[in-house]
Amino acid sequence: MVHEATGRCHRDFEEALAGAGLPLARANPLRARRFAQSMGRNAKTDAADAAVPARMGAALDLRPTEPPGRALRDLGDLTVAREALARDRAAALNRRKGLRVALLGQQCRRRLEQIDRQLRAVEAEIARVLAGDEGLSRRAETLASIPGVGKATAAGLLAAMPELGGLDAKAAASLAGLAPVARESGQWQGKRFIQGGRARVRRLPCMAAVAAVRHNPDLGRKCRDLIGRGKPPKVALVAVMRKLLLLANALLRQNRLWTPRAGDEPAAAPPAEAAEEAGGPSGLGEGSLGDRSQGPKGQPPARPASAGAQPPHGTSDLLPAPA
Repeated sequence: MVHEATGRCHRDFEEALAGAGLPLARANPLRARRFAQSMGRNAKTDAADAAVPARMGAALDLRPTEPPGRALRDLGDLTVAREALARDRAAALNRRKGLRVALLGQQCRRRLEQIDRQLRAVEAEIARVLAGDEGLSRRAETLASIPGVGKATAAGLLAAMPELGGLDAKAAASLAGLAPVARESGQWQGKRFIQGGRARVRRLPCMAAVAAVRHNPDLGRKCRDLIGRGKPPKVALVAVMRKLLLLANALLRQNRLWTPRAGDEPAAAPPAEAAEEAGGPSGLGEGSLGDRSQGPKGQPPARPASAGAQPPHGTSDLLPAPA
């Protein structure tokens, strides 16, 4: 059964099919539309919309999609709500700077107090959902053990990219939209750009990467080397974001916490222009899940990797030796 993702409207449909034991595959609506256009079908009717996914599933051999469990679904709703509140808070803080009318200042202050209360409530619920699911709790702990990745970023990554840990390096980078896409024709070689993927996943590691270049020795060296070779600071930051995502993918796959290499010291802060060029989302609100830049922290003992296990291809330069 092939269907298009329709926001929250397809949830009941997926759960009903899964409950009946029927395999289903969720298709990207844009890809389904492009598939219809590739067949020369521009009409959009109920009959056409039903036939196109069926033909698409047969032609592309789409893999079955496993509907998310209740805990993961709730975590997704909560992290989206938290990000919306964080944006509201940043907007209110910016608006307050230019207010000159006392009434508007009072309303803005009360609005900020309300947002802070709601943020604390949502963060407490996120912590409760994670604590109630042993698998999610362990995965969140693994992600939060990486210097630069806070609890809020860890929860957001788990909700927006549940496939993390079950993909190879190339697939993970492509799904997040952090893989440079080649542009070549004959002898001409164009500049490569990242594109596609899940925009929300791509936003999450941005500020985490800024913290990681300061506190993760491997990623700090990577950033400084790229800038030293003449790469723009934002290009260096995107490369660090990709490495950070691949590191998270590898650690989840191996089911172990991040541990520093022997002799590694925290990386020095990158050039000031790197942080300025980084841009990215503003602070995400304060509370138990406040996603501020994290420095080196005492790590719990790592679980040893299985004997003879090797890091996934493309991440060996980032992963410390197993404890």
